[in-house]
Amino acid sequence: MAETSRTAPAPIPAAAPVAARRAGLLVTLVLGGLTALPPLSMDMYLPALPEVTGALHAPAATVQLTLTACLAGMALGQLVVGPMSDKWGRRTPLLVGMVVYVVATAVCAFAPGAGLLIAFRLLQGLAGAAGIVIARAVVRDLYDGVEMARFFSTLMLISGAAPVVAPLIGGQVLRLTDWRGVFVVLTAVGLLLTLFVWRFLGETLPPERRHEGGVGEALRTMGSLLKDRVFTGYVLAGGLAFAALFSYISASPFVIQEIYGASPQTFSLLFGLNSVGLVAAGQINGKLLVGRVSLDKVLVCSLSTVVLAAVALLVMTSGVFGDPGLAPVAAGLFVLMSAMGMATPNTTAQALMRTPHAAGSASALLGTSSFLIGAVASPLVGIAGEGTAVPMAVVQLVSGVAALLCFLLLCRPWQRQEAGL
Repeated sequence: MAETSRTAPAPIPAAAPVAARRAGLLVTLVLGGLTALPPLSMDMYLPALPEVTGALHAPAATVQLTLTACLAGMALGQLVVGPMSDKWGRRTPLLVGMVVYVVATAVCAFAPGAGLLIAFRLLQGLAGAAGIVIARAVVRDLYDGVEMARFFSTLMLISGAAPVVAPLIGGQVLRLTDWRGVFVVLTAVGLLLTLFVWRFLGETLPPERRHEGGVGEALRTMGSLLKDRVFTGYVLAGGLAFAALFSYISASPFVIQEIYGASPQTFSLLFGLNSVGLVAAGQINGKLLVGRVSLDKVLVCSLSTVVLAAVALLVMTSGVFGDPGLAPVAAGLFVLMSAMGMATPNTTAQALMRTPHAAGSASALLGTSSFLIGAVASPLVGIAGEGTAVPMAVVQLVSGVAALLCFLLLCRPWQRQEAGL
């Protein structure tokens, strides 16, 4: 795709030397920002959930639907934007999505009731999906094999900083203003990221590698991808592991603040500490393990750790040994989040390594499955009311066990002999 604007970067030719196609620092930061947008959209808002419940005179279950709507929007949006980026390139669909995201987020800041807030959180998710799916597809355009796994771990360092700082920022914003101010800040972040995408992110999918078909071909492509048993195994394992993660994201504001009596600022600090664990584990994965230990071995260990952490949380929250207090529960959540730092980049890299011919569609399936399964898990954590954390632990345990079983039964890593993986 030719660029005529002096400020717009030129496409990266498919035939360029490998070194010339490597993303520079600015592109890495832009891609990291795009993958950080979902946790920013979710986590800055988390400390305000109890306040939103009172301000809009809505029950907690209804307010949690604002999270579910955003998550469902991100899932469905990826299903559309992924194939679009395979047909029209990465740059144009991304810019359109970012502009819509900015507008939808600004409207959320002025929503007078829960219904309108839910509707525009859905639109915010639909538009924000462009950043998630296209960032992964761009990485697939530029990288392969072990290097791709390393780059995803690098992106986790950048995007993982978002859950660290987002609740902290959200908590401080609540000191200065109300929950609407959180969406004002998100609008500014979205606008800044849109400008950086326009200025620094060039086209990475040349015309000769694009798919010319319409919706029908996109669906057929996705269908053929899902016929790959191993690919589907990684998709399901990643999606179910994400459900364990999102059950924590959805329930933790009420568990930590309402059940254990912590302040919004304390919740933000604990949430940030858990995110540090996720980022640190991702860096251990990318810097120390990738290339030395099979990605499948790391994956089975990380998913097993999720299961063990969920078992411990269920025992503690069910009161089998009395009230454990906040510290042991926070420690269990820290272990679970840290394990996700190794599971997420490896399921993504392993799945995309099998689909160089349709990176956008494959990325869409990865993201859609994760966010849809997470959207289902979100309301389940509040099914027994706001006074117990048991549903959160149950959802985490069921999701972790299912993820591990999908990986073992469908991917069958003991049968695969991919060198270095």
